[in-house]
Amino acid sequence: MRVFGIDCGTEVTGFGVVESDDGARQPQLVCQAMGAIRMAKSQSLPERLDQVFRELTARLVCWRPDAVAVEEVFYSVNAKSALKLGQVRGVALLAAAQQGIPVAEYAPLKIKSSVVGYGMARKEQVQFMVARLLGLAEPPQPADAADALAIAICHIHTAQTLTLQGLAR
Repeated sequence: MRVFGIDCGTEVTGFGVVESDDGARQPQLVCQAMGAIRMAKSQSLPERLDQVFRELTARLVCWRPDAVAVEEVFYSVNAKSALKLGQVRGVALLAAAQQGIPVAEYAPLKIKSSVVGYGMARKEQVQFMVARLLGLAEPPQPADAADALAIAICHIHTAQTLTLQGLAR
């Protein structure tokens, strides 16, 4: 299973591609790609959304994942920031839908619990555990890419659990 994780942001949107190698003696997770889409503060919101859409679409076409995993909306104190973030999420969901790729959404607590074992883990803890789970020499940078990888890992873990329980579709 190949999963494309997306960590949406209004200035930086992280992405990561994780593949589950079930053919190995012990199933393992393999990092295929990671990175970040950085948007200039001088760009208007429509220009930023266009950039995110184009870059995500190009990477989805390149990696042809089996699924896309995205973090659910995080309710922040600042309503204006939450609205802008929601627009970036909408663009990410549209990019996946136009490629015909199923999308799964996970709450931040679920993602952290799946990767670190603790839903209130700090960013550094998530980065450290993502590196361990993927066998990387160093924690992924930037943190947005590490978060995207964590979202993809969460989806793989969830899919494996559902399969073991006989609940997968």
